[in-house]
Amino acid sequence: MTQDSEEPISETASEQPAPEAESDHPNPAIRAVADKDIGSAIAVAGHPIHAMLVHFPIALVICTTGIDVFYWWTGDPFWAAVGLWSASAAFAFGVLAAIVGTAELLAVPGIRVRVASWNHAVAAMVLLAVAGANAGLRLYWPEQILPNGLLLSALAAIATGFAGWHGGKLVFDHGVGLLISTRQ
Repeated sequence: MTQDSEEPISETASEQPAPEAESDHPNPAIRAVADKDIGSAIAVAGHPIHAMLVHFPIALVICTTGIDVFYWWTGDPFWAAVGLWSASAAFAFGVLAAIVGTAELLAVPGIRVRVASWNHAVAAMVLLAVAGANAGLRLYWPEQILPNGLLLSALAAIATGFAGWHGGKLVFDHGVGLLISTRQ
């Protein structure tokens, strides 16, 4: 055969799906997990609500860290006030995303049986606790923003990375939330 007559192999065709996503895996336990429904049970027009909501607390946590750095550099009380709003909104949107994410976790058996789901849930709850502490510190003890608020913001940014990593693993490795549940 000549090189012209061969069809090019696409990059996606050469990639193998993750072993945990294969329903023909040789391990019966992995096969049982892979066969469970992983579609989103809480969605609007096919779009999972949890996936839509998490962008707000993620962005606000990272912004709060930046705002704290500006406050540290300038000492301007404007940045302290903006940080209060940013940290409070991060916490409020985080609570909303957590409610929807927990409902999704409990409603869909295919999500519930995956270890990555529980890792994501624990990391997200740690993030929510740190974000709540950060917002509370700013509300009740604004004189403690430096250094405690800055440290809480940095810790929240790190927790955001862990929660986001495990959330991405659920979507990209397991395919969670990519389809509307077959039960709907």
